[in-house]
Amino acid sequence: MSTRKDKFSKKDIKYMELALNLARARGGLTGVNPSVGCVIVKNDKIISIGQTGFDGRPHAESNAINDCNESLDGSKMYLTLEPCNHYGKTPPCTNLIIKKNIKEVFYSIEDIDKKVKGKSFQILKSENIIVKKGLLKNKVTEFYDNYFFNRKNKMPYVTGKIAVSKNNLIYSENVKKITDIHSDKLTHFLRYKNDSLMVSSTTLNKDNPKLNCRLIGFEKYSPRRIILDNNLEMKTNSYIFKTINRNNTIIFYNKANKNRISLFKKKGVKLIKSNLIKGRFFDLKSLLKKLYILGSRNLLVEGGDILSGSFLENKIFNQFYFFKSSKNLSKTLIYKDFNYFKKLTQNYKSKTKINSKFGKDSITLYKR
Repeated sequence: MSTRKDKFSKKDIKYMELALNLARARGGLTGVNPSVGCVIVKNDKIISIGQTGFDGRPHAESNAINDCNESLDGSKMYLTLEPCNHYGKTPPCTNLIIKKNIKEVFYSIEDIDKKVKGKSFQILKSENIIVKKGLLKNKVTEFYDNYFFNRKNKMPYVTGKIAVSKNNLIYSENVKKITDIHSDKLTHFLRYKNDSLMVSSTTLNKDNPKLNCRLIGFEKYSPRRIILDNNLEMKTNSYIFKTINRNNTIIFYNKANKNRISLFKKKGVKLIKSNLIKGRFFDLKSLLKKLYILGSRNLLVEGGDILSGSFLENKIFNQFYFFKSSKNLSKTLIYKDFNYFKKLTQNYKSKTKINSKFGKDSITLYKR
């Protein structure tokens, strides 16, 4: 950072807020790369904007520069994250910034990637480009929580979704939906924003879910399905089995007969044999590290009481959404009581109520 404390104008803040909103809009959709927002300004006029491309390329800087129809000489660039400065699958963005004679670069925070961290400042400064950091630092740092977690822990950032009835029941026989249509839309938005979605074969066989995003216009952004199935007991007439292909499903299993394994492999599913802890449960952290290697960066868990309980008890959820329905469920049928989860919420630092103008459900977001 420069030796003096950088001063930012109201306009600087406005432009960086726009860049942050661009990054947020693309969050969860940029593969293994972080979502970055970029705004280019000349003579106090926005002349171009950019976001990281779907699946991570092109970078936001490249998109903003290539989409601009006028000269960038003397312009200012606002970025949520330090621009890359090394050759990877694309050339360094710092090279492009220098080539286009951009006069001033604002980036909010440094990249955590060791190949990039702190190096862009000196590269750009050596070309007589004014560089300033720290604008909207707290807001931008919060946005990149998941990216920083990915890089530090080599695991996906895990979001849980748990729904209970008004009388604290998580499941009752013959009642498939607990929450209302407005909560369902949030569920599908979460599926849109996460690259992978995990359930157990127990939930799959009981509910026969589709596990896809059904928001109009966003169907193609459905997450990859991650199934925990100890003995490959998934029903072959289920929607998930019928729609398996080599790109959309991963199944973790422990043991199964050869015929069963052959049946699943013929469908093209990726099967990963994994050990159980005490012969009963998968080692969730080990599974998450394998998923990270396979490209998962944001995982949504829509489990029942056992799977969700395991994530909570082992303090693996980075955040979880707690949906409380306005409906009561009957205890005269088979049911699961959610009260035992209450003490586990003490592991979370923040608790935010999400109000709905339309629905009757109560939604609370817990974050570490």
